[in-house]
Amino acid sequence: MEAITTGMVGREAQRAELTAFVTSETGRALVLRGEAGVGKSALLDHAATLAEQEGRVVLRAAGVEAESALPHAGLHQFLHPLLAGPARPDAASRAVFDATFATRSDTTSGAASDTASGAAPVRPPSAMALGIAVLRLLTHTRTHRPSLLVLDDGQWLDDASADVCAFVGRRLAGSPVKLLVAVRTDTPSRWDTAALPELPVRALPEEDAARLLDLRHPHLDRRLRRIVLAQARGNPLALLELPAHLTGPSGGLPAEDLAGPHGVPLSRRLQRLFDSRIAALDERVRAELLMGALDGAGAPGRADAHPGARHVMRDADAAVAAGLLDVAPATGELVFRHPLVRSAIVQSATADQRRTAHLALARTHRGNLERRAAHLAAAAVDPDEEVAGVLEAAAGSATRRGGALTAVTWLTRAAELSENPAERSRRLAEAAFVAGHAARPGQARRLARADLAPGAAQSPAEVLAAAYQALYQDGDVRSTRQQVSAAIEGLRDGHAADGRTGPDEVLTRLVVLLLAISQYSGDRAVWESTRALLASLGGLVTERARLYADTWSDVNRHGAGRAEPLLRAAARLPELEPWEAARLGVAAYHLDVLDAWRPHLRRVVDHEVETGAVAAGMVMLHLITLDGTAAGEWDEAERTGQRALDLAVEHGHHLFAAQSRAYLAQLAALRGRTERARELCAEVDAWARPRGLGFLTQLTDAAAATAALGRGDHEAAYRHCAGITPPGEFRPYAYQAPRTLLDLVEAARAGGRARQARAHALAARDAGLPAVSPRQALITYGALAITAQDEREAAAMFARAQSHPDAARFPFELARIRLAHGLRLREVRGRDAARTQLTAAAEAFERLGASGWTERAQAALHGTGVVPPRAPAPHPASLTWQERRIADLAASGLTNKEIGRLMHLSPRTVSSHLYRVFPKLGVTTRAALRDALTRGEAVAAG
Repeated sequence: MEAITTGMVGREAQRAELTAFVTSETGRALVLRGEAGVGKSALLDHAATLAEQEGRVVLRAAGVEAESALPHAGLHQFLHPLLAGPARPDAASRAVFDATFATRSDTTSGAASDTASGAAPVRPPSAMALGIAVLRLLTHTRTHRPSLLVLDDGQWLDDASADVCAFVGRRLAGSPVKLLVAVRTDTPSRWDTAALPELPVRALPEEDAARLLDLRHPHLDRRLRRIVLAQARGNPLALLELPAHLTGPSGGLPAEDLAGPHGVPLSRRLQRLFDSRIAALDERVRAELLMGALDGAGAPGRADAHPGARHVMRDADAAVAAGLLDVAPATGELVFRHPLVRSAIVQSATADQRRTAHLALARTHRGNLERRAAHLAAAAVDPDEEVAGVLEAAAGSATRRGGALTAVTWLTRAAELSENPAERSRRLAEAAFVAGHAARPGQARRLARADLAPGAAQSPAEVLAAAYQALYQDGDVRSTRQQVSAAIEGLRDGHAADGRTGPDEVLTRLVVLLLAISQYSGDRAVWESTRALLASLGGLVTERARLYADTWSDVNRHGAGRAEPLLRAAARLPELEPWEAARLGVAAYHLDVLDAWRPHLRRVVDHEVETGAVAAGMVMLHLITLDGTAAGEWDEAERTGQRALDLAVEHGHHLFAAQSRAYLAQLAALRGRTERARELCAEVDAWARPRGLGFLTQLTDAAAATAALGRGDHEAAYRHCAGITPPGEFRPYAYQAPRTLLDLVEAARAGGRARQARAHALAARDAGLPAVSPRQALITYGALAITAQDEREAAAMFARAQSHPDAARFPFELARIRLAHGLRLREVRGRDAARTQLTAAAEAFERLGASGWTERAQAALHGTGVVPPRAPAPHPASLTWQERRIADLAASGLTNKEIGRLMHLSPRTVSSHLYRVFPKLGVTTRAALRDALTRGEAVAAG
C-alpha cells in the first residue's frame, strides 16, 4: 500500500478532497471506503499530516478484529489520551465515561459479585448520552484546539463504539472537531448505515499504477513488470509486495494466486503475499507475532489504553527486516505494516499454536474479565467448568455494557465447555433467553433445542423461545397459551414430585410470558384460566409475577394497593435488567404512575434499542409514547411512536408494530387527524381481530371513539365505547373499559342517553375507581359532575376533579372537565361565570394541538362574548433546512429510501423528520405537503 512509501503517487482528487476536509472551518465527518490494500491508510496518514501542520490535535485509533466483540473497546482507544491527560472532562461527562468503562477491568463474576457486595450494577449510558459526553470532551478539553479523529479499519470497530462514533460524526457541524474513518468494502459493518458522507477509494488508474511500480521496483524486467501490473489490477499493496514473490527463491506465485478465482475476496488473496515471509521466520518470532495479532497489538497510530493493556511485541527484528513489521516513530513499538499481515499470521498458525497463544494472553489479562474470557474461550478444547464460569460472568458484564449479542456468544460457548449436563442446559437456556430479547427469535429457538436429541419433546426452554417468537412476530395468543400453560403444568407437577417449593428461572419466565399472552388476548375466560393456574402454583410464583398478574389483567378488581410497591421499585430501576424494567413500566402504565419511570426510560432506551435488549427497548418506546400522550407532549409522543413502529417492522415484530400503530391512531384522533386515525385503526383491526387480540381491538375502539368525539359524532363514539363495555358496568379484564369512562359518559349524555351516562358514572364510583389510580380519580369525579342532576353535587365534583393533586399530569382530561364545567356554568349561572373555565379549556386544547376540541371550546367561549385570537397559519419557515429539503423531496413523490440515498440518511431518519414536519405544516399526509409548502410561500410573498 502507499502508506509505506515516502511519497504518494496519484490520488490527486482524493488528496484535494481531504485537504478541503481538513482545512474547512466547520466540523465534519468523512468515511473512506475501498477494498483491502487500495491505499486508505495512506490517505489517512496524508490527512493526519495536514492536520498536524494546521495545528490540530490528531487522535488515532484502529479497529482490530480480535476486539470487535468487546463493547466500547474501540471508543476506549480514542478517549484514553483525553481521559488520562491533564485536561479532564467535566463531572457529568466523567460520570458517563465511568459508567461506560466500569467493567473493563472486572476481575470478579460481574453481576453476581455486585449482588454479593450490595453494590448496584452499573448500567451503561445510551449511545446518545455517551455521544454527547464525547462531543463535550472533544470540544472543551483540548484547550480549544481543533481536533481530527482518525480511525483505520473501521469495519472491525465494535458495534457499541461504532454507534457512538457515528452519532458524534452526524453532529460535528459548528464544532472544531473532524472525524475521518476508513472501512473496507468487502466487510459489512455499522458504518454501512451510519448516514455519513463517503469518499470512495478505488484502484489506481493504469498510468498511476505503472508509475508507482516503477518508483518502488525500477529494476523489474519487462515480463515481470507486465505480470505484476496485470495481477495487481491497480491495487497499491499488490503493486508493492508482489514483485518480491515473483522474484523470490520460490520462483514466484502462479498467476491465479492473486488474480483469481473470482469467488475469493481480494483481501484473502493479498494475504498470501506474506505467507512465505512468515514461514521463513523462526518459531519464537512467529509466536511473538501471533500473540500480538491475536491480542490486537501493533495497530499503526493507536494509543494503548494503559500499560499492559495488550501484548507488546519484542525481539522481532527479523520480522521488521522481512517487511512484516514497522517501528512506530512516536513510541518505538513494533506495529504491523498492514492489517492483512496480522490476518496472514493468524491464518498461517496451527490450531495448537493459536491455543497456546490464547492461554498466554489469558494470563496476561487476568485482571480484565472480558479480555480474559475471550482468550480462554478460544483456547479451551475440552469441557472446563472454571472457564465456563468465567465466560458466564463475562456475558453478564457484556450485557450491562450493551453487548447482548456478545453475551449470547459467550453463554453458548460456556454451555459447550460445561462439565455438568444440567449446567450446560441452564446456560443454553440463558443464551436463548437473551437472544430472544435481542430480537433474535430464530437463534433463541435453535439454542433452546441445541441440547435435545432429534425427535425429543420440547423442553420448557424451547417452549419459551418458540412461544415468544410466535407471540411477538405473529400475534399468536391461542396456540401459545396452550403450549405455555402445558409447560407450566409439567414443571409444577415435576417440582411437586421432587418436593421443590420455590420458584425457578425457566418457570418464572414461562409464567411472565403467559401473563403477556393473557394481556394481549384481553379475554375474560383466558385471564380467569391464567389466574387459576397461578393459584395452583403456590410458592412457585414470585411476588413480582403476582404484581404483573394483578396490574396487567384488571386493575379495577386486582390493582388496589399495587401502586406503592411499584413506586418503590422505581427507585431501583438502574439495578434491574432491561426486560424487568420494561415489565414494571407496563404495570405502572396500567396504574397511571408511569411518570416515575420517565427519566430512567428516556436515559436507557437508546442504549437498549441500538446494542442491547431490542425487544425490551421497543416496550420502552411504547411506554414513552404513552407517557408523552398522557402528559400532553404529543409531538414527542408521535415521534417516539413512529420510531417504535419503524423498529418493530425492521425486526419483524408484527405484534409490536400493530401496537405502535394503535398508539399512533390514538394520537391522531386526539389531534383531530381523523382520516389518519381511521386508516391506522382499520389496519390494526384487520390484523388483530382475526387473531383474537382483544388488547389491540380495544385500543382501536378507544381511538375511534376519541376521533368521533373530536368531530362531534356522539352516536359513533357511543357505539365504539359500548363495544368495549356496556354502560353501567365495567366488563371484567377489558382494560380500556375504565380508561374510556369519560368518553362513554360524554357520548351517551350528548346523544340523549342521560340515564345510561349517569349509570356509568355511578358504576365507576361504586367500583372504587378513584382509589385505583390518579387518572381514574380525575375522570370519575368529572363523570359524576357531568351527569349530576343536583347543582351542588355537580359543583362539588367539578371542584374535586380540578383540585386533585395529580390533575395537571393529565392536561387533556382536565381540559375536557373544564370545558364541561364551563358549559354547565354558562347554562346555569350565565356567560360571565363560564368565561374562566372555558378560557382555560380553550387555551389548554390549543397548546395540546387538539384541533376539534379547540374549535368546540372557542365556539363556547365565543358564546360568552369573547372572541378568541386566531392562531397563525403554519409556515415553511418554521422548518430547519434539512426538514425543508426532505419535505420538498417527499412532496415530489420520492420514497423515504430514495430520499435517504440522496441525503445520506437512513430511511428511518427520513421518516422521523417527516413526522416532525407534518404538524409544523398542519398536514397529516405526504399528499398534502406540496400544497402546504406552496401556500406558505405564497403567504410569505404576499
